Amino acid sequence: MAYKALYRTYRPQTFEEVAGQEHIVRTLKNALATGKIAHAYLFAGPRGTGKTTMAKLFAKALNCEEGLGHQCNKCKNCVAITEGSHPDVLELDAASNNGVDEIRELIDKVKYGTILGKYKVYIIDEVHMLSTGAFNALLKTLEEPPEHVIFILATTEPHKILPTILSRCQRYDFNKVSEDDIKGRLKDILVKENVEYNEDAINLIVNLADGGMRDALSILEKVLAYSQNTLNVKDVLEIFALESKEEKIKLINSIAKHDMSDVLSRLNNYVNKGTDIKRLTEDLLIIYKDLVIYNSSYNEQYLEALKEDEAKELGKLISNDDALKMIDILMNTVKDYKNVTSINPIFEITLIKMTSLEEGHKKVIEKVVEETPKVSNYDIRKPLNEVKETPKEEAKPVVEEVKKEEPVVQFDSDIKLVDSVIYPKDAEGDESFEIDDNMMVNVMVLSKKEIKAQLIDEWKNIKRLSTHPLLGKAATLLLDGRPLVASNNMVVLTYELPKLVEKINLKDAQVELQTVIDQIFKKKMFVYGVSRKRSIDLQSLYMNLLQIGKLPKAKDVNIEFIGE
Repeated sequence: MAYKALYRTYRPQTFEEVAGQEHIVRTLKNALATGKIAHAYLFAGPRGTGKTTMAKLFAKALNCEEGLGHQCNKCKNCVAITEGSHPDVLELDAASNNGVDEIRELIDKVKYGTILGKYKVYIIDEVHMLSTGAFNALLKTLEEPPEHVIFILATTEPHKILPTILSRCQRYDFNKVSEDDIKGRLKDILVKENVEYNEDAINLIVNLADGGMRDALSILEKVLAYSQNTLNVKDVLEIFALESKEEKIKLINSIAKHDMSDVLSRLNNYVNKGTDIKRLTEDLLIIYKDLVIYNSSYNEQYLEALKEDEAKELGKLISNDDALKMIDILMNTVKDYKNVTSINPIFEITLIKMTSLEEGHKKVIEKVVEETPKVSNYDIRKPLNEVKETPKEEAKPVVEEVKKEEPVVQFDSDIKLVDSVIYPKDAEGDESFEIDDNMMVNVMVLSKKEIKAQLIDEWKNIKRLSTHPLLGKAATLLLDGRPLVASNNMVVLTYELPKLVEKINLKDAQVELQTVIDQIFKKKMFVYGVSRKRSIDLQSLYMNLLQIGKLPKAKDVNIEFIGE
């Protein structure tokens, strides 16, 4: 039997099994009980909140042989709807069928009677993708359809739908599923799947899902495939490049104690591990918000990320006034992320600003930055907010700490480029290398954790060459990425920006890139880049192949390299 994803395996089969959306379930059940069935419905809300599932359940309740409102899941109508083969329940994906011709073809079939059930139900998903012409073609039929026809339109963006369409539908707004509902559903599934788990890991998945039940199940499935059918915090953190709550609290403690050396050391660790800096910034915001709330109310029930004892301990170090200043800095940082190509330097400056805050007033950072030759490889140009200047004697220790973190490094000016580059024989492309998914899976099969770990541990040493007249650009380009997988003769890096992926995959760039790798790691390695989105897709493909037993064995894989 073909493998079925968890969100398909555990799709609700009755209204009672739906997680959340009680207001919609109750309204639809009342309508069915009284026989007040509308001819057109609009289900609107965020992705993964149950819109299509609810549409199918409603279709089942309309056509069940036990009567209106029932969902026996035994009669031929219920079974056919569950299997997606019912001739009277038709799904249309408007994202790929958004033209006038497709809608006219649908309208032509509306006039025909039902084949198996009592009602013919048309479910149009992502309806906002229909063209204006298609909407207009649908308009008349939607206004006066035959009595046996019901339209259910589903969308994540109702504001893009024509007002004339909206006015002809009964609208139901789906909310994000509550954390308690997602948590309860996940626990039920873990019990049925006989999987060992801990509570903190479930809470982490719930947080990542952000109110989407389908997203929660997809995340759970990926973690279980990675961890051999167990669920623990460590694996979730590792797969999604996250930091633990304990680590975030330690960082906040160091910030509160003005320990610049420890803060910058932790930052370097985050960059080398490839931590998701955006999510880390958002998580810090939530913790500071929790702290403000607890310091003001002393009520544990309002806390989102912290436990009461954690909030108490942080409250001894951080006043509400300072916590609010930290929130302001972090909120401005989140805005700045949208306008820069690399977020790491912005986050570094943010941590420096936060660590330099004194009790009750801000320390001036720009003078510290001006007097520091180099905090890192990032160019800090813009001054921070103007405030009363701290005496030079007080700022001096901070300068010394920063200098310790980034000593001036000498490099060999006589470095020679590698004699020849290596690259996979099957890599395509004229001016740049292109590696398809099948070959990337083979690369992942041949990858070695110990080589990746060595690269990550020493990746910061590439900074030694960032100002080299010949290799500086290549070194900087490498530093912007993070190792995804690595084998004896190849390393794959992930990048946030597609433009950086294009640059690193240019054939002309390999000489400098491989020279940098050779100088720092004493290895001859082909360097290839992928976007963060593609890296996630590749990992999902790898896990899916592993789960269904179709992942190739390392002994059966041979990637031939030219230039070795």
